[in-house]
Amino acid sequence: MTGLREQKKQATREALREAALRLALAHGPDEVRVDDIAEAAGVSPRTYNNYFSSREQAIVAAVTAEREARVAAAVAARPGDVGLAEAVVEAIVAQYTDPGEPARDALLLITTHPALRDAFVGTTTELEHPLADAITPRLAVPDEHTARVLAASVAAAVRVALQRWLRPPSPTGGLVVPSGSLPELLRAALAPLEPALDAAGR
Repeated sequence: MTGLREQKKQATREALREAALRLALAHGPDEVRVDDIAEAAGVSPRTYNNYFSSREQAIVAAVTAEREARVAAAVAARPGDVGLAEAVVEAIVAQYTDPGEPARDALLLITTHPALRDAFVGTTTELEHPLADAITPRLAVPDEHTARVLAASVAAAVRVALQRWLRPPSPTGGLVVPSGSLPELLRAALAPLEPALDAAGR
């Protein structure tokens, strides 16, 4: 029963985020209401609120869906003889710069709306728990507290890189254009953490 219940919840979450992005692309995010998203997904507004706290969160989730779990899975899948820093950095870069994600039109939507940019950058906090779970067994002395601190630091570094990549427009206005290479920005932001990751992983 639990498996079926979780599958239904996952299907509902997917329907909501897909409806949110579809409506936002069609009408603009400012014209989309929570009620519209819920109706398009075939659920009640109350059900919507069980999954997302805002329309921006739902729209961005369509772009970032399951990325945190994929990062954790990639770290866990790296061979044991690969250093923890390399395992984490490569997993982050691969999953945050996947050519198929985000789609060009969805990214344009995010970069042109401040609330969506904030929600997009804010998703990095969701990385902490799954990444900590993946880091723990790779530590020289498995310790949940150490893993949580390292994972939180990684999430913070990713947030800094995304903020630099999606810089707000100047006071004179204009569109936000992603600046620099995201892989390079991610590697640069994560570089100060590599010694600590490798020391903990030995």
